[in-house]
Amino acid sequence: MVGEYVCTLSEELQKRAKEEINEDPERRAEDIQHIRDWLKHQPHIKARTDDWTILRFLRGCKFSLQRTKEKTEMFYTCKSLCPEWYKNRDPQDKKMRAILELGMFLPLPGYDNQGRKVVIIRTAKHDPKVTSMDEVFKATQFIHDILWLEDEQMSITGVVQMMDMENITAAHVLQMSPALLKKAITIWQEGYPLRPKGVNYINTPAAFDTVFNIMKSFMNEKIKRRTHIHGSDLDSLHKEVPKEVLPVEYGGTNGTIEDIKKYWLQRVDARRDWLIEDEQYGVDESKRPGKAKTSADLFGIEGSFRKLNVD
Repeated sequence: MVGEYVCTLSEELQKRAKEEINEDPERRAEDIQHIRDWLKHQPHIKARTDDWTILRFLRGCKFSLQRTKEKTEMFYTCKSLCPEWYKNRDPQDKKMRAILELGMFLPLPGYDNQGRKVVIIRTAKHDPKVTSMDEVFKATQFIHDILWLEDEQMSITGVVQMMDMENITAAHVLQMSPALLKKAITIWQEGYPLRPKGVNYINTPAAFDTVFNIMKSFMNEKIKRRTHIHGSDLDSLHKEVPKEVLPVEYGGTNGTIEDIKKYWLQRVDARRDWLIEDEQYGVDESKRPGKAKTSADLFGIEGSFRKLNVD
């Protein structure tokens, strides 16, 4: 979607957009233009200014213009201060391709019974001896960003994550350093205008509590309330994520992991030029009014553990 936004949503989704995120069709173009004009006066931000990109930020911020400005700036700041995720984004790079072919981050076809997008994240599919977590996040972010670009319904109804911890080892856990967890949660929670509706952990090992307590220290209260740990209980999972949206490997009826993986490899290849072109957007800290920001300002963890109890 480039240029002027044309609404193709069903009447039901338009109604939900109005009720749940304050979207007013009569004011939408004016709100988009307001953010575009604001961006013109931010010397340090190089942003996409097409209607669709701005609309996604407005929707993620429930059409609060102030919140949209804050979120937009944070998004582009995160991109520039995390080059290990957002530079050299070629999905046909040999290492990136190998990670993508593991099927670690898989948005599922269709939507759940509340119209939400469901994404399965298979956290322990890589070999920690040969692949770093930064490389994993970089590769899986390709799919995340393409989903965010292409799926309009998700911008209204939100997303549910399912984190499969099967076969996780001590080496995987050691890769999940507090600094890396803080970076990941900051970028997804503060940078992206997503509407997270639930996080479901399955196949969690005995040692998971320690990692989870660290993660919780960086989560906002809303995400904490929407997090569910199911152990290895598929029946418990199905109460939060219905069988109809899950692949057969998780007791569902919605295709196979292999088919879903192939679909996303095709989408990533189709969007290769977009991913490479997207690298240019971000911030120039030398032009930021006031004090320049550093990665330590955004992702530093000093002070985060003062009240943390990992017993």
